[in-house]
Amino acid sequence: MIDRNDLDARTPPQACRTMDDVRDGVDRLDRALVALIAERSRYMEAAARIKPDRGAVRDEDRVEDVVAKVLDRASREGLPRDIAEPVWRELVERSIAYEFEVWDRTQDRD
Repeated sequence: MIDRNDLDARTPPQACRTMDDVRDGVDRLDRALVALIAERSRYMEAAARIKPDRGAVRDEDRVEDVVAKVLDRASREGLPRDIAEPVWRELVERSIAYEFEVWDRTQDRD
């Protein structure tokens, strides 16, 4: 769970005056990102529970849809595509691998 007080206590990048300010802000953001990625992984667990068969775990159309949405949002937020696309493609690939693991561990197989 994101600690909003911790996140809100960071110094905005434009107001940073020292490397300690910068590092503190990055560390606070990293804690929030970990919490969000953990929640995202719980959605992968839900998907593994819901999908009817192992073949449904990888959906290339969905992969491209996710990346397209992220790139659109990244553009609006000022996040360079050169950072956003490889980060999300890796996140999606790792999420798919995790979903396969969960599916294999939890689904009844005859």
